[in-house]
Amino acid sequence: MANALHPNRLQFSTLRLGVIEGWQLANVTRGVSFAYAFIFAAIGAVIIGSLLALGLTPFVVVAAGAFMLIGPALLAGFFGIAAAYEAGERVGFTAIVNGFRRAAPSVWVLALVCALLFMIFITDAAILYSYMIGGAPVWLGELLPAQAGVLRFVVWASVSGFVVALMLYTVAAFSVPLLCERRAGLVNAIALSVRVVFGNFFVAMFWGLFLSVVIVASILLLPTLPLTLPWLAFASRSVYRQVIPRM
Repeated sequence: MANALHPNRLQFSTLRLGVIEGWQLANVTRGVSFAYAFIFAAIGAVIIGSLLALGLTPFVVVAAGAFMLIGPALLAGFFGIAAAYEAGERVGFTAIVNGFRRAAPSVWVLALVCALLFMIFITDAAILYSYMIGGAPVWLGELLPAQAGVLRFVVWASVSGFVVALMLYTVAAFSVPLLCERRAGLVNAIALSVRVVFGNFFVAMFWGLFLSVVIVASILLLPTLPLTLPWLAFASRSVYRQVIPRM
């Protein structure tokens, strides 16, 4: 039960070790990890290509940031890869499926919350876009002439996204891993996640900012996403395991 779990302090040394271990695990499982992450890179390519084709170029940044709202739902697959590797089992797509099978059913409740927050953010961003940029297409080569409106839109959309992302990060940062390993129920997992984040606020915010910057940059430079996504997923798992170690 979550009330029997006693989290350790989240320190910068924890993050450093997590980044190192995450890279090592991503490297030794690079075949299946890259393939799993490539699925989302391909989906991202379709979305970004569609936005560019429709003349909604400024919305590309919003789409990149919105990925952070649905990213937690992908962790179960990476947990399955890590579990298979540590158990000495064959690491293939079966491991990804097993990761979702082993996760508590309530992880899908959090996935629905992620989807709801995603829709709220996209709706707010669309309203801001209509007010600040309007309905005229903005093509990639026209970003500089439309710079003032684009900058206002990006700034205010970022503020809106930050508020939504902060709520989700606080709730999901440690609850999703707990649910992936069935170590707590939904309410207890969320309570413990909030407790860890606010109990180690500065370091936790630094970690969240690091994850956000790398992921958003990787989406804007899309070919890098299959490399960075497994690395950060396994790094997050390592950080979680250090803060809430298994007995």
